[in-house]
Amino acid sequence: MRIVRDTSFALRWISLVFVAAAIALTMIQLVSYSRQRGSYPPGMTIAGVPVGSTDPQTAVQRLLQVYNSTPIEIQYAGAVIHMDPSVAGFQIDTESMLAAADLQRTGSSFWLGFWDFLWNRQTSTTDVPLLYTLSEERLRQYLKAEVASRYDVAAIPAQPASGQSTYQPGVPGRQINLERAVVLIEDALRSASSRTVALSAENTSPGRPRMQSLESVIEKAIIDKTPFDGVVGIYLQNLQTGEELHIGYDQNHTVPVEPDIAFTASSSIKIPILVSVFKNLGPSLDKGTQALIQQMMTKSETSTSDTLIQKISPARVPLIVSSDMSALGLESTFVSGYFYSGAVILQNFKTPANQRTDVVTNPDPISQSTPSEIGSLLADIYQCSQGGGSALVAAFPDKFNQTACKQIIDNLRLDNVSVLISAGLPDGTQIARKQGWVTGPAGIIQNISDAAIIYTPGGNYVLVIYAYHPVQALWEPVSGMFAKISRTVYEYFNLPSQ
Repeated sequence: MRIVRDTSFALRWISLVFVAAAIALTMIQLVSYSRQRGSYPPGMTIAGVPVGSTDPQTAVQRLLQVYNSTPIEIQYAGAVIHMDPSVAGFQIDTESMLAAADLQRTGSSFWLGFWDFLWNRQTSTTDVPLLYTLSEERLRQYLKAEVASRYDVAAIPAQPASGQSTYQPGVPGRQINLERAVVLIEDALRSASSRTVALSAENTSPGRPRMQSLESVIEKAIIDKTPFDGVVGIYLQNLQTGEELHIGYDQNHTVPVEPDIAFTASSSIKIPILVSVFKNLGPSLDKGTQALIQQMMTKSETSTSDTLIQKISPARVPLIVSSDMSALGLESTFVSGYFYSGAVILQNFKTPANQRTDVVTNPDPISQSTPSEIGSLLADIYQCSQGGGSALVAAFPDKFNQTACKQIIDNLRLDNVSVLISAGLPDGTQIARKQGWVTGPAGIIQNISDAAIIYTPGGNYVLVIYAYHPVQALWEPVSGMFAKISRTVYEYFNLPSQ
């Protein structure tokens, strides 16, 4: 029996030793687990950055190193630019991201976690998403100042060829696609690994030079090279933008155009007469009136114009046209009598244009106008025909509409003689115009004019040219000068491609 007691005693001590060892081992494991629980679980990532087995302070340093300290590499136009994230106001929200990570680190039961630890089971985690702030406005400013200003290339507009009346092709430019660049760089700022951005460039059109560039070409390369020392008046309007060019030239020198220069209206006065017909007899015209209009626009006899004027207003006769033009704000455009030989002047018109003394054109007291007034009238007709705002509709709302104005233009298309402005246009170019010249008793021409709406692929425009010489305006070279001016203006609106 003594031997049995001794064996039992030994077993008890051995059991105590195992229990103590188990307790000690458990305590050691608890300490290890507690230390591990103070760090992030192995394999954990915050915003794509591995932070497993690190403490929050180390995790913050890693995040700042990746997102705030690593520059973005921008590749553009063959250059490499390193952009500090701070210039775009980029800052990561470490406090909020660590709070989300801590929920994963400490959110589960301590003892369940300890049990997994004992069995060497990995705690499952999910990536904590990136939280940040960014100023897109600051990023745009940076791209403009540091990228676009250095590496973009401005387009060079077409330029007049030296000493010629033609244009040299422009050179396309290059510019950064700013909005696309903002998106791509923001994507790179949000990435822990893809910190390189290749930005694309857009080609920019050379565009059209300022209309004033035409002035020097017309004056120096055309008028000065034409053996003509009379008076030239030119009016041009871009019908898309309303931009104008107005030139006055006398004896090879520029002259002011405010007020404009008075010229004998010659056949261009048929444009105001046509407008007056629609204003007083329209907007729908009978067949007889239409036939008279077609005859007026295709033939040079003045009798048809007189007949139409009588039909407009037998009582007020030609003065009705002047009154209608005055209502449109055209102070220097008038008809003061019939056009037949020996007709009396019914009213002496003193206008801002014909009261000028610095330029002498001896305008016919029967009918006068100026380049800018006839040009403005044509522009009003065009805008009305397009359904846009027009002085015609504003002044006579019951008489002018899109349909009536289209009819006026259709009648202006009847003048299809291929001289003057038409001679400078490519075949097939649509034009609505009235051209003419005044021949004296001896057959000598002193006044030549052409007023037109020109339709082109590069834009529609109004071009009016008047020329006067006190002795004789030789058909050649003056008509050639008209054609060259017309060709240059056409090229301006339809620039040659690079």
